[in-house]
Amino acid sequence: MATTETPERRHWLGKLVERWPTVLGLATVAALGAGVAGDADNELGDILLMLPLLYLIVAKLRRPASTWPVVIGLLVLATVVSKFDIVRTGYVFAAIALILLVWAAVDGQLGRGEDFTIQALGMAGFGALAVVSIVADPEIGRYVLAACWLLHGVWDFVHLRLNRTVARSFAEWCAVVDVLVAVALVVGI
Repeated sequence: MATTETPERRHWLGKLVERWPTVLGLATVAALGAGVAGDADNELGDILLMLPLLYLIVAKLRRPASTWPVVIGLLVLATVVSKFDIVRTGYVFAAIALILLVWAAVDGQLGRGEDFTIQALGMAGFGALAVVSIVADPEIGRYVLAACWLLHGVWDFVHLRLNRTVARSFAEWCAVVDVLVAVALVVGI
């Protein structure tokens, strides 16, 4: 006797598969767990710099299809840098951003009103807020950091809605992660 799925079950499973970036975002935050709060605040400030850097790299490449490979590359880089503990990961991300900005200024991509210029402004804004969160009093810094993560979640939602710069799947995944990390920072999970 063959079993068939009901239309309601297929519909639910189809929606779940369709929203795989959201499911992956929820799983990512669940995997991070308690590492989101406590002494991890400085690391979250460093990781926050990776997010606008990713947008900047993909805008420089002008290839949204490169988003996930760039994510993997930045995560590997962050893992290696933190493993050897020679320099803060945030400094490495800031140096890469500076190199990209100089490269874009030399080749004329910076300042033409293109997507790269918007991403450069985003990198500067999120970078400044991340620095404030790291150097501020820890309790105040935690709320500044939470605001940064929440604002980057909004940044992701805007890019998702406009279908710009990065892969839509990344914008959706990142928005979910960013908002949930912000909430975890505020409630102190």
